[in-house]
Amino acid sequence: MSDNEFNIESADAGASATIPMEAGQIKKGGYIMIKGKPCKVLSISVSKTGKHGHAKCNFLAVDIFTGKKLEDMVPSSHGTTVPVVVRSEWEIIDIGDEDELTLMDEGGDQKTDVNLPGFPDSMAQEIRTAWAEGENQVSVTVQAAVGIEQVIAYKKIAE
Repeated sequence: MSDNEFNIESADAGASATIPMEAGQIKKGGYIMIKGKPCKVLSISVSKTGKHGHAKCNFLAVDIFTGKKLEDMVPSSHGTTVPVVVRSEWEIIDIGDEDELTLMDEGGDQKTDVNLPGFPDSMAQEIRTAWAEGENQVSVTVQAAVGIEQVIAYKKIAE
């Protein structure tokens, strides 16, 4: 390849999967990265300023993809990272033998790189039952953060 040729593999805008934020600015119900996992904040307790002058925020959060509870303590004036979480609605076109989904959005775009959810345990079977081999229309909500996409909810579409 010569100097004038470019091989572009992806066409994203180059946006980061996380954004920096001061720990004291994160609110209950917001998102935070704990141990490299995107989490939804369940509760925050703030300790008083100590002899070193920093109040500490103690975050209790749940992983948005696995449901595991995680805890982190960060000085309120220090920076931490917040994941960029995107939700989108898709309609199920097909469910494969290996639990892979073929999805279509309102614009007609197809997506084939999402599987039935592993958490909660019963949701995958509930979606299969609701879809009934294509007898019913089922819409799913796909949540994406830090390069991971997962189905988090579904609903049967009334005809």
